[in-house]
Amino acid sequence: MIGIIGAGAFGTALAVALTKGGREVRLWARDPAQVVAMRKSRRNAALPGVELPEGLTFHSDMADVAGGAALLLAVPMQSLGAVLDAWPLIDTSQPLVACCKGVDLATLRGPVALILARRPGAMAAILTGPSFAADIAKGLPTALTLATTGDGAGLQDLLSTPTLRIYRTDDVRGAELGGALKNVIAIAAGTVIGAGLGDSARAALMTRGYAEMVRLALTLGARAETLAGLSGFGDLVLTCTSAQSRNFRYGQALGRGDSFDPLVTVEGVATARAVRKLAEGLSIDMPVTGMVDALASGQIALNDAIGQLMRRPLKQE
Repeated sequence: MIGIIGAGAFGTALAVALTKGGREVRLWARDPAQVVAMRKSRRNAALPGVELPEGLTFHSDMADVAGGAALLLAVPMQSLGAVLDAWPLIDTSQPLVACCKGVDLATLRGPVALILARRPGAMAAILTGPSFAADIAKGLPTALTLATTGDGAGLQDLLSTPTLRIYRTDDVRGAELGGALKNVIAIAAGTVIGAGLGDSARAALMTRGYAEMVRLALTLGARAETLAGLSGFGDLVLTCTSAQSRNFRYGQALGRGDSFDPLVTVEGVATARAVRKLAEGLSIDMPVTGMVDALASGQIALNDAIGQLMRRPLKQE
Protein backbone atom coordinates (compact mmCIF):
# COMPACT_ATOMS: atom_id res chain seq x y z
CA MET A 1 0.00 0.00 0.00
CA ILE A 2 1.12 3.55 -0.80
CA GLY A 3 -0.22 6.32 1.41
CA ILE A 4 -0.46 9.86 0.10
CA ILE A 5 -0.94 12.82 2.43
CA GLY A 6 -2.49 15.74 0.59
CA ALA A 7 -5.44 15.67 -1.79
CA GLY A 8 -4.49 18.72 -3.78
CA ALA A 9 -3.89 18.53 -7.53
CA PHE A 10 -0.45 16.90 -7.41
CA GLY A 11 -1.18 14.40 -4.64
CA THR A 12 -4.39 13.35 -6.34
CA ALA A 13 -2.70 13.07 -9.73
CA LEU A 14 -0.03 10.77 -8.30
CA ALA A 15 -2.77 8.72 -6.64
CA VAL A 16 -4.57 8.33 -9.98
CA ALA A 17 -1.41 7.33 -11.87
CA LEU A 18 -0.24 4.85 -9.23
CA THR A 19 -3.67 3.27 -8.89
CA LYS A 20 -3.94 2.81 -12.63
CA GLY A 21 -0.43 1.34 -12.49
CA GLY A 22 -1.71 -1.46 -10.29
CA ARG A 23 -0.79 -0.12 -6.85
CA GLU A 24 -3.03 0.01 -3.81
CA VAL A 25 -3.23 3.71 -2.96
CA ARG A 26 -4.88 5.48 -0.04
CA LEU A 27 -5.28 9.25 -0.32
CA TRP A 28 -5.62 11.38 2.81
CA ALA A 29 -7.42 14.74 2.82
CA ARG A 30 -7.56 17.18 5.71
CA ASP A 31 -11.26 17.94 5.23
CA PRO A 32 -13.63 15.00 5.94
CA ALA A 33 -16.25 16.65 3.72
CA GLN A 34 -13.84 16.48 0.78
CA VAL A 35 -13.31 12.77 1.45
CA VAL A 36 -17.06 12.15 1.40
CA ALA A 37 -17.42 14.16 -1.81
CA MET A 38 -14.61 12.28 -3.59
CA ARG A 39 -16.04 8.92 -2.55
CA LYS A 40 -19.43 9.88 -3.91
CA SER A 41 -18.51 11.70 -7.13
CA ARG A 42 -15.13 10.09 -7.98
CA ARG A 43 -13.99 13.63 -8.76
CA ASN A 44 -11.69 16.22 -7.17
CA ALA A 45 -12.28 19.90 -7.92
CA ALA A 46 -8.50 20.39 -7.98
CA LEU A 47 -8.33 18.17 -11.12
CA PRO A 48 -11.27 19.12 -13.34
CA GLY A 49 -12.38 16.48 -15.83
CA VAL A 50 -10.41 13.62 -14.25
CA GLU A 51 -12.28 10.55 -13.03
CA LEU A 52 -10.76 9.01 -9.91
CA PRO A 53 -10.31 5.25 -10.44
CA GLU A 54 -12.39 2.80 -8.44
CA GLY A 55 -9.40 1.20 -6.72
CA LEU A 56 -8.35 4.49 -5.14
CA THR A 57 -9.65 5.02 -1.60
CA PHE A 58 -10.06 8.27 0.34
CA HIS A 59 -9.43 8.86 4.03
CA SER A 60 -9.46 11.58 6.68
CA ASP A 61 -7.88 9.43 9.41
CA MET A 62 -4.08 9.49 9.26
CA ALA A 63 -3.90 5.96 10.67
CA ASP A 64 -5.50 4.65 7.48
CA VAL A 65 -2.61 5.80 5.26
CA ALA A 66 0.33 5.15 7.60
CA GLY A 67 2.48 2.04 7.73
CA GLY A 68 2.50 1.09 4.05
CA ALA A 69 5.34 0.54 1.61
CA ALA A 70 5.83 4.31 1.29
CA LEU A 71 4.24 7.54 2.47
CA LEU A 72 4.13 10.41 -0.03
CA LEU A 73 3.94 13.89 1.50
CA ALA A 74 2.14 15.93 -1.16
CA VAL A 75 1.64 19.12 0.83
CA PRO A 76 2.94 22.66 0.19
CA MET A 77 6.55 23.19 1.23
CA GLN A 78 5.67 25.77 3.88
CA SER A 79 3.19 23.29 5.45
CA LEU A 80 5.52 20.28 5.50
CA GLY A 81 7.07 21.00 8.91
CA ALA A 82 3.68 21.49 10.53
CA VAL A 83 2.39 18.22 9.05
CA LEU A 84 5.40 16.31 10.37
CA ASP A 85 4.97 17.90 13.80
CA ALA A 86 1.23 17.25 13.97
CA TRP A 87 1.20 13.57 13.05
CA PRO A 88 3.15 11.16 15.26
CA LEU A 89 1.99 8.30 13.02
CA ILE A 90 4.48 9.55 10.42
CA ASP A 91 7.47 7.52 11.59
CA THR A 92 10.63 5.90 10.30
CA SER A 93 9.07 2.51 9.54
CA GLN A 94 8.42 3.46 5.92
CA PRO A 95 10.13 5.63 3.30
CA LEU A 96 8.95 9.24 3.52
CA VAL A 97 8.81 10.87 0.10
CA ALA A 98 8.44 14.64 -0.21
CA CYS A 99 6.37 15.67 -3.23
CA CYS A 100 6.85 19.41 -2.81
CA LYS A 101 9.42 21.94 -4.00
CA GLY A 102 10.89 24.81 -2.10
CA VAL A 103 12.92 25.99 0.88
CA ASP A 104 11.36 26.23 4.33
CA LEU A 105 11.26 29.86 5.45
CA ALA A 106 11.68 29.06 9.14
CA THR A 107 14.70 26.75 8.85
CA LEU A 108 16.08 27.41 5.33
CA ARG A 109 15.97 23.63 4.77
CA GLY A 110 14.77 21.71 1.73
CA PRO A 111 12.07 19.01 1.98
CA VAL A 112 14.35 16.04 2.67
CA ALA A 113 16.46 17.96 5.19
CA LEU A 114 13.26 19.02 6.94
CA ILE A 115 12.00 15.42 7.10
CA LEU A 116 15.30 14.21 8.55
CA ALA A 117 15.33 16.98 11.15
CA ARG A 118 11.88 15.87 12.34
CA ARG A 119 12.35 12.13 11.78
CA PRO A 120 16.03 11.24 12.27
CA GLY A 121 16.92 7.86 10.82
CA ALA A 122 14.11 7.81 8.29
CA MET A 123 14.67 6.83 4.68
CA ALA A 124 13.76 10.20 3.21
CA ALA A 125 13.36 11.04 -0.46
CA ILE A 126 12.07 13.68 -2.82
CA LEU A 127 10.07 13.09 -6.00
CA THR A 128 10.60 16.03 -8.30
CA GLY A 129 10.99 17.05 -11.93
CA PRO A 130 9.07 18.51 -14.89
CA SER A 131 5.45 17.60 -14.29
CA PHE A 132 2.01 19.14 -14.26
CA ALA A 133 -0.64 17.39 -12.21
CA ALA A 134 -3.13 17.41 -15.07
CA ASP A 135 -0.67 15.59 -17.37
CA ILE A 136 0.09 12.91 -14.79
CA ALA A 137 -3.60 12.36 -14.03
CA LYS A 138 -4.45 12.04 -17.73
CA GLY A 139 -1.81 9.35 -18.17
CA LEU A 140 0.45 11.45 -20.38
CA PRO A 141 4.10 10.30 -20.39
CA THR A 142 6.04 11.95 -17.56
CA ALA A 143 9.58 11.47 -16.24
CA LEU A 144 10.59 12.40 -12.70
CA THR A 145 13.65 12.25 -10.47
CA LEU A 146 13.62 10.32 -7.20
CA ALA A 147 16.44 11.43 -4.89
CA THR A 148 16.91 9.25 -1.82
CA THR A 149 19.05 9.11 1.29
CA GLY A 150 19.29 5.30 1.09
CA ASP A 151 19.10 2.59 -1.54
CA GLY A 152 16.13 3.78 -3.56
CA ALA A 153 15.90 0.94 -6.08
CA GLY A 154 12.84 -0.62 -4.46
CA LEU A 155 11.14 2.74 -4.12
CA GLN A 156 11.93 3.53 -7.74
CA ASP A 157 10.17 0.32 -8.83
CA LEU A 158 7.23 0.99 -6.53
CA LEU A 159 6.57 4.47 -7.94
CA SER A 160 7.15 3.66 -11.62
CA THR A 161 4.16 2.97 -13.88
CA PRO A 162 3.68 2.58 -17.65
CA THR A 163 3.16 6.37 -17.90
CA LEU A 164 5.38 7.53 -15.03
CA ARG A 165 9.11 6.95 -15.58
CA ILE A 166 11.25 7.43 -12.47
CA TYR A 167 15.01 8.12 -12.59
CA ARG A 168 17.02 7.67 -9.39
CA THR A 169 19.83 9.73 -7.84
CA ASP A 170 21.57 10.00 -4.50
CA ASP A 171 22.19 13.75 -4.96
CA VAL A 172 19.38 14.82 -2.66
CA ARG A 173 20.67 18.37 -2.28
CA GLY A 174 20.84 18.88 -6.05
CA ALA A 175 17.31 17.55 -6.59
CA GLU A 176 15.94 19.68 -3.75
CA LEU A 177 17.58 22.86 -5.03
CA GLY A 178 16.67 22.28 -8.67
CA GLY A 179 12.99 21.90 -7.84
CA ALA A 180 12.99 24.87 -5.49
CA LEU A 181 14.99 27.38 -7.51
CA LYS A 182 13.25 26.79 -10.83
CA ASN A 183 10.05 28.16 -9.27
CA VAL A 184 11.80 31.44 -8.55
CA ILE A 185 13.11 31.71 -12.09
CA ALA A 186 9.64 30.81 -13.43
CA ILE A 187 8.21 33.83 -11.63
CA ALA A 188 10.88 35.99 -13.25
CA ALA A 189 10.15 34.48 -16.68
CA GLY A 190 6.43 35.12 -16.24
CA THR A 191 7.16 38.69 -15.23
CA VAL A 192 9.19 39.22 -18.41
CA ILE A 193 6.33 37.95 -20.58
CA GLY A 194 3.66 39.79 -18.59
CA ALA A 195 5.58 43.04 -18.98
CA GLY A 196 5.77 42.52 -22.75
CA LEU A 197 9.57 42.25 -22.87
CA GLY A 198 9.52 39.37 -25.36
CA ASP A 199 10.79 35.84 -25.81
CA SER A 200 14.41 36.90 -26.29
CA ALA A 201 14.39 38.50 -22.86
CA ARG A 202 12.81 35.38 -21.41
CA ALA A 203 15.53 33.19 -22.92
CA ALA A 204 18.22 35.44 -21.46
CA LEU A 205 16.49 35.43 -18.09
CA MET A 206 16.22 31.63 -18.05
CA THR A 207 19.88 31.26 -18.95
CA ARG A 208 21.14 33.65 -16.30
CA GLY A 209 18.68 32.22 -13.80
CA TYR A 210 20.01 28.73 -14.45
CA ALA A 211 23.52 30.04 -13.80
CA GLU A 212 22.30 31.23 -10.40
CA MET A 213 20.77 27.84 -9.67
CA VAL A 214 24.03 26.05 -10.43
CA ARG A 215 26.11 28.57 -8.50
CA LEU A 216 24.16 28.07 -5.28
CA ALA A 217 23.81 24.32 -5.72
CA LEU A 218 27.54 23.74 -6.21
CA THR A 219 28.34 25.87 -3.17
CA LEU A 220 26.02 23.70 -1.10
CA GLY A 221 27.60 20.46 -2.30
CA ALA A 222 25.28 19.43 -5.11
CA ARG A 223 26.49 18.00 -8.41
CA ALA A 224 26.29 20.00 -11.64
CA GLU A 225 24.89 17.04 -13.59
CA THR A 226 21.88 16.90 -11.26
CA LEU A 227 21.03 20.50 -12.08
CA ALA A 228 21.38 19.67 -15.78
CA GLY A 229 18.84 16.86 -15.42
CA LEU A 230 15.10 16.51 -14.94
CA SER A 231 15.00 18.04 -11.48
CA GLY A 232 16.84 21.17 -12.59
CA PHE A 233 17.02 22.16 -16.24
CA GLY A 234 14.07 19.99 -17.27
CA ASP A 235 11.76 21.50 -14.68
CA LEU A 236 13.08 24.98 -15.40
CA VAL A 237 12.14 24.71 -19.09
CA LEU A 238 8.64 23.46 -18.29
CA THR A 239 7.73 26.07 -15.70
CA CYS A 240 9.25 29.02 -17.57
CA THR A 241 7.38 28.31 -20.79
CA SER A 242 3.87 27.20 -19.82
CA ALA A 243 0.91 29.05 -18.36
CA GLN A 244 -0.01 25.80 -16.57
CA SER A 245 2.70 26.79 -14.07
CA ARG A 246 1.27 28.74 -11.14
CA ASN A 247 4.64 30.42 -10.62
CA PHE A 248 4.75 31.54 -14.25
CA ARG A 249 1.16 32.85 -14.06
CA TYR A 250 1.96 34.71 -10.87
CA GLY A 251 4.93 36.32 -12.61
CA GLN A 252 2.74 37.31 -15.54
CA ALA A 253 0.39 39.06 -13.12
CA LEU A 254 3.35 40.90 -11.58
CA GLY A 255 4.51 41.97 -15.02
CA ARG A 256 1.06 43.23 -15.97
CA GLY A 257 0.44 44.92 -12.64
CA ASP A 258 -2.55 42.65 -12.01
CA SER A 259 -3.69 41.04 -8.78
CA PHE A 260 -3.31 37.28 -8.30
CA ASP A 261 -5.65 34.87 -6.53
CA PRO A 262 -4.37 34.71 -2.92
CA LEU A 263 -5.84 31.22 -2.51
CA VAL A 264 -3.46 29.77 -5.13
CA THR A 265 -0.22 28.42 -3.65
CA VAL A 266 2.82 29.97 -5.34
CA GLU A 267 5.82 28.17 -3.87
CA GLY A 268 8.36 30.41 -5.59
CA VAL A 269 7.41 33.48 -3.54
CA ALA A 270 8.44 32.02 -0.18
CA THR A 271 11.36 30.21 -1.81
CA ALA A 272 12.73 33.46 -3.23
CA ARG A 273 12.66 35.02 0.23
CA ALA A 274 14.34 32.01 1.85
CA VAL A 275 16.97 31.62 -0.87
CA ARG A 276 17.78 35.32 -0.79
CA LYS A 277 18.55 34.98 2.94
CA LEU A 278 20.57 31.84 2.30
CA ALA A 279 22.56 33.40 -0.54
CA GLU A 280 23.31 36.56 1.42
CA GLY A 281 24.60 34.46 4.32
CA LEU A 282 26.91 32.62 1.93
CA SER A 283 27.92 35.78 -0.02
CA ILE A 284 26.60 34.25 -3.27
CA ASP A 285 25.48 36.65 -6.00
CA MET A 286 21.89 35.81 -7.06
CA PRO A 287 20.48 38.96 -8.70
CA VAL A 288 17.43 37.35 -10.34
CA THR A 289 16.34 35.70 -7.10
CA GLY A 290 16.86 38.95 -5.23
CA MET A 291 14.74 40.88 -7.73
CA VAL A 292 11.94 38.30 -7.60
CA ASP A 293 11.79 38.61 -3.82
CA ALA A 294 11.89 42.41 -4.00
CA LEU A 295 9.11 42.50 -6.60
CA ALA A 296 6.90 39.99 -4.82
CA SER A 297 7.23 41.81 -1.50
CA GLY A 298 6.65 45.24 -3.05
CA GLN A 299 10.14 46.53 -2.21
CA ILE A 300 10.81 47.65 -5.78
CA ALA A 301 8.83 48.69 -8.86
CA LEU A 302 9.03 46.61 -12.02
CA ASN A 303 10.78 49.26 -14.14
CA ASP A 304 13.38 49.82 -11.44
CA ALA A 305 14.01 46.05 -11.18
CA ILE A 306 14.52 45.77 -14.94
CA GLY A 307 16.82 48.77 -14.95
CA GLN A 308 18.95 47.44 -12.12
CA LEU A 309 19.42 44.07 -13.84
CA MET A 310 20.29 45.68 -17.17
CA ARG A 311 22.79 48.08 -15.55
CA ARG A 312 24.77 45.36 -13.78
CA PRO A 313 28.51 45.45 -14.59
CA LEU A 314 29.47 43.75 -17.86
CA LYS A 315 31.44 40.54 -17.42
CA GLN A 316 32.61 37.38 -19.12
CA GLU A 317 29.90 34.71 -19.36
